[in-house]
Amino acid sequence: MERLKEVMTLREASQYLGISPDTLYKYLSQDRIPAFKLGNRWRFKKDLLDRWMEKKSERPQDLRPKQVVKSK
Repeated sequence: MERLKEVMTLREASQYLGISPDTLYKYLSQDRIPAFKLGNRWRFKKDLLDRWMEKKSERPQDLRPKQVVKSK
């Protein structure tokens, strides 16, 4: 089995996470995912992505929009 790289390119990280490169760029622009720039290219450390995914999966997220209750 091929060993995964410790530092990944944007394309490799998007494949590893199972999301499109466009979605990954969106997360980067919103500071939602750990990454760093090497020169002018984004890089991702595998161990930081793993920890980020663990943290995101630990807390339940209600994806439905919150309803506002109006009082009369």
